Amino acid sequence: MPFLPVWDLNPIKTVKFQYVTVGIIALDVIIYFALQSNLLLDAQPALLDALSLKPRDVVPLKAFLQHIPEQYRLVSYMFLHGGFLHLFFNMIFLFVFGDNVEDAMGHYRFILFYLICGIAAALVHSALTDSPDLPLVGASGAISGVVGAYLLLHPNIRVWVLVPLPKLPLFPARFSAGLVIGGCISYQFGSAILLPAANTAWWAHVGGFLTGALLVILMKRRGVRLFDAATGV
Repeated sequence: MPFLPVWDLNPIKTVKFQYVTVGIIALDVIIYFALQSNLLLDAQPALLDALSLKPRDVVPLKAFLQHIPEQYRLVSYMFLHGGFLHLFFNMIFLFVFGDNVEDAMGHYRFILFYLICGIAAALVHSALTDSPDLPLVGASGAISGVVGAYLLLHPNIRVWVLVPLPKLPLFPARFSAGLVIGGCISYQFGSAILLPAANTAWWAHVGGFLTGALLVILMKRRGVRLFDAATGV
């Protein structure tokens, strides 16, 4: 990634607390460390195989609608992670951007929004991947949807990021959310085209982002403005 967001200084205005965002982060962390524990370590390969999504198993729409209960992996995959850094980077993005999207939608709509983005990301990945036998895990697609929604809601808010520089530690800087998110999605889209055989599910990120950007228009609370002019501090 070109930079890592760490804080957006964009307070929530409608909900008292971002319960869903924090709950998703907690659930992802608990599942990850539970699978690493001695209790489940021996069963980890079987559990990952049962709960991860295999793109080759995604069925056409007609068959999908006839066998919806069997498609639970379209949801379960997004609560699994392949390593600590995979978990860490996903949770950082959700922590920074999730609260304001939840605030714009309300708790229950945000839950539905998050799941739809994750499912759409998996379907796009399954349709375009060059590695249909490689299992898909991670919250990246769903979180990309959250990031896409944030872009339409608050493109002018200033976001603190850590920028990697050659031969130097990560350097803190502040940019508009539009620049930060625009840089991130450009990186994802370019990688999807130029690195199709990579182990990262780039098309899942792109699919989730586009889904989130479209859904926020329909699912935001009445009276919530798009392209908020506020810039933060």
